[in-house]
Amino acid sequence: MSPASSDVITVIPARMQASRLPGKPMADIGGIPMIVHVLRRAQEARVGRVVVATDAAEVHAAVLAAGGEAVMTRADHASGSDRVFEAICALDPNGRCQVVVNLQGDLPTLEPHLVPACVAPLSDPQVDIATLAAVIEDSQERTNPNVVKVVGTPLSAGDRLRALYFTRATAPYGEGPLYHHIGIYAYRRPALARFVGLAPSTLEKRERLEQLRALEDGMRIDVSVVDTVPLGVDTPADLERARAILAARNA
Repeated sequence: MSPASSDVITVIPARMQASRLPGKPMADIGGIPMIVHVLRRAQEARVGRVVVATDAAEVHAAVLAAGGEAVMTRADHASGSDRVFEAICALDPNGRCQVVVNLQGDLPTLEPHLVPACVAPLSDPQVDIATLAAVIEDSQERTNPNVVKVVGTPLSAGDRLRALYFTRATAPYGEGPLYHHIGIYAYRRPALARFVGLAPSTLEKRERLEQLRALEDGMRIDVSVVDTVPLGVDTPADLERARAILAARNA
């Protein structure tokens, strides 16, 4: 059984200091800040409460002006996961929400169905963390180190993998599909608390992939295989693509 919506909270971490696109959460897309687009996509998923966690007053104000919920967090967090954990401890100190979705704040074209797809593997009580991947169709992505691959063993449910490794290399070797990891996570709340309490791990530092910390500590990550990869906005060119996509949707 999948977690009930009342047990789920989606937290969108947002900071203004992105190196390649400073001020990214407030980037204008069709007259609306990007962070508000992401908020709306998460709300459209209809999977529990949605909150933006930020250290920037302008982001906080923009979310409130759009009718959303936001919480201020410290400015010194090393990762979005740490910001998410601070936010849920403040928002839900009694632990009513047992599933925490960490949704990146740079996915304005996100298709809402990806949020419940991410949560779905937590229907198995053995799973600590759930995430998403899609089959790589573009041959150039197979060798691109910026496209993170998940190596996993297929589960009996045909659209699920149990993650064995995440890598920037082309893996696994041989014939068969490669999977593009999509960096949206659903944590059991105790798993998130355990994760943020761990020191960065050896392979995490080598690959520069935070999720390897969980695998190295013996945590189980299952993956829903989906049919689309949302556009992550990291550069001015990505921002223009996002503007074009949303303009076409709203035409």
